[in-house]
Amino acid sequence: MKILLFGKNGQVGWELQRSLAPLGDIVALDHDGAPGLSGNFADPESLAATVRAIAPDLIVNAAAHTAVDKAESEPDFARALNALAPGVLAREAATLGALLVHYSTDYVFDGSGDAPRAEDAPTGPLSVYGATKLEGEDLIRQSGCRHLIFRTSWVYAARGGNFAKTMLKLAAERDKLTIIDDQHGAPTGAELLADVTAHAARMTLAQPELAGTYHLVAGGTTTWHQYARHVIEHARGRGRAIRVAPDAILPVPTSAFPTPAKRPANSRLDTQKLQHAFGLTLPAWQLGVDRMLDEIL
Repeated sequence: MKILLFGKNGQVGWELQRSLAPLGDIVALDHDGAPGLSGNFADPESLAATVRAIAPDLIVNAAAHTAVDKAESEPDFARALNALAPGVLAREAATLGALLVHYSTDYVFDGSGDAPRAEDAPTGPLSVYGATKLEGEDLIRQSGCRHLIFRTSWVYAARGGNFAKTMLKLAAERDKLTIIDDQHGAPTGAELLADVTAHAARMTLAQPELAGTYHLVAGGTTTWHQYARHVIEHARGRGRAIRVAPDAILPVPTSAFPTPAKRPANSRLDTQKLQHAFGLTLPAWQLGVDRMLDEIL
């Protein structure tokens, strides 16, 4: 089987190179591409030529414009990367009969209420990022290609920067931390996303009726404040030098940290459809975070 992976150097793309390897031969591209091949999502038609040259059985798109606040000031660029380019990949996948795997986000919802969102819940993005990711989903569905769209949230990995690493740095430097405590979601590891992707893609290639949109996040929910406390106390227990006292990690509302893009307060995603379709049990978010912390510590 031929596999074409875009975004190979991102957090999820890096893990996908490992998880997809047993399924077939992988051509993995980053923004710079490779001789005769393009990974430049700002030039969608060059991606089409690349897909035609490789003629893959499976296309996995782990590339995106993920700078949520920056997207507010460059909506056309965000739309090219998050909507138009995936739409081109979907068009080419439909022509080839390939399966397309694409990652979306909790930001397609408006974040109201406190119930986990199912896949068919009404959407209502609050930001350019969310709107362009939703448009990308729609273009994929409209193309008629076989696809797996995985909506996820709060992605992290040991490789590269992440919220946990930032918290550890600040906890070693400051006497007090103030962390947002009114946004709810599930920290989800890139490893988990990659492993589930490989499993689901293999099953869907054999059973095309499994294609569709799924929510894929770790089990349980938390807030950024609770997440930070978990990270810092785990590191303290491992002997890491931590300056901030446990009672000096303070909860604050989102309004304490204004940002150009509005964040959804409720990023809870219902994963029952995914677990039932693919016979999976999604581990609690703490398990993946602890494993990542043990690696970076």
